This record gives sequence, C-alpha cells and structure tokens, in this order.
Amino acid sequence: MALAHDGLPPLRDIVATYGLAPRKALGQNFLFDLNLTGKIARAAGPLEGFTIFEIGPGPGGLTRALLEQGAERVVAIERDQRCLPVLEEISAHYPGKLEVVEADALDVDLAALAGGAPAKIVANLPYNVGTQLLINWLTVNPKAPFWTSMTLMFQKEVGQRIIAAPGSNHFGRLGVLAGWLTHADILFDVPPQAFTPPPKVTSSVVQLVPRADPLPCELAKLERVTQAAFGQRRKMLRQSLKPLGGEALLESVGIDPARRAETLSVEEFCALARAI
Repeated sequence: MALAHDGLPPLRDIVATYGLAPRKALGQNFLFDLNLTGKIARAAGPLEGFTIFEIGPGPGGLTRALLEQGAERVVAIERDQRCLPVLEEISAHYPGKLEVVEADALDVDLAALAGGAPAKIVANLPYNVGTQLLINWLTVNPKAPFWTSMTLMFQKEVGQRIIAAPGSNHFGRLGVLAGWLTHADILFDVPPQAFTPPPKVTSSVVQLVPRADPLPCELAKLERVTQAAFGQRRKMLRQSLKPLGGEALLESVGIDPARRAETLSVEEFCALARAI
C-alpha cells in the first residue's frame, strides 16, 4: 500500500480497509483531499501551545493535518465506534499528541477538557448538529470563553447566517449572538464534490475570534429579545416585541417602533436587552 506524505495510508484506503461508509444519521461527509484538510488546519493559525479540539474526525483526514501542522495536543471527539481503530492508528503514529474521546460532542464539556490551557476548535462539523454546537460554545461563559478561536465548517447558508450584518436576509438570532461575542468571517468555500458522499450544498469554513470587550448584555435577556423580534420578523417591532414592552421599550432606547428586526444593529439589540 502506497503511503500518503505524512507516512500514513491514504484516506480512501483506510475507509475501504475499515468499512467506513459515511452514515447519514450521524451527519457524516468525509473529506479525502489532504490538500484541503491541510488548508483548513493552516487557516486555524499557529497550533503549538494550544489544545486543539476536533469534533467528528471520522477517518481522521483533518486530524492528520492538524498533527502535521504542529499541533501538540489534539482532542478528537468521536461518537462513531467504527472510527476509533483508525484514530488509534493515527495516535500511534503521533505518540502522546492525540487523545480520542468516544462521546457525543453535545454532551462533552470542552472547557473542562481544556483544563485552563488555551484552546482552539477546528472541525468539519456534522451538519445535523453544527449550529447547536456553535451556540453551546458561544454561550459557555460568553464574556471569558475557553477558546481563542474557532475554525469550523458549516453548510454555506449557516455560515452566511453567522457572519450576517443588519439589513441582510441572512441576519437573525445566530448573527446577533455571533456579532455580539465574536468577529466572524467566511474564509473560503468548499464545493460538494470535495466530500464523500457529496452533500447537496456548498460548505464554508468560518472563523470566529472572541471580541476583547463584548457589549454589556445578559445572554438570557438578549435571547428573549431576539426570539421575540425574529419570531415575527415580517412585523414591525412595536408588534413583535409587545410581550416585552412594545413601543414603550423601544422608545426608552430611542428605536423607532416601526422598524423591523433585521434592521437593528447588534448594539441596538443589546440596548433592548439591558432595558427589559
């Protein structure tokens, strides 16, 4: 068997050897292109000195790229038992640098695993839980996150919602939350044919970096405001925010009650949250 440039077997050979057909129920779409996984790993910036969390490594293409780029500690969270022998093979090739945690990422406390050390999250997220994972990581101690950056792959439409600015059709609750706590950018797109099986949509690699000084705001109140405002986004705010005080609330912070949710800035949403 010919080896890849990192000294391990090519991903397609590994998948064939271990019978790792991607499972739709787990949101799996495997990346076999080591040039692409390397590009994602490099996009995360320097890896030395950080704990690198990867979610859903599957056959380990991105895992290998992270280790090859100099990561000293990669913690891979994988719930699919079929992938564990492959990841153990990678671990043996990079002694002491890869920890494999068999678990559902939704149930894992990454902050506890980081143990106070600086951490980055780099992952081709499973499509079916990617947005929920992001919200979880954003809202764990939002003013002092355990991570210094997140470099994550989503469906492009989700990526557009994360980075959306006021006035955009994509702007909604996720954009407000990400805009409040982070600087977020789409780094590059990944076409469907890069994956096995090819998804029906283009993907995007999004990078989020914490804001040094987020606007003063309580998460629970911000969630109440955005849920009410975007839950009826076609209506004027005087109507959609009626349960929270309606016109009186809006006028107290100088916002025209005739405006609609997608026109408000993150700063205005935070002002409303402070006022309720």
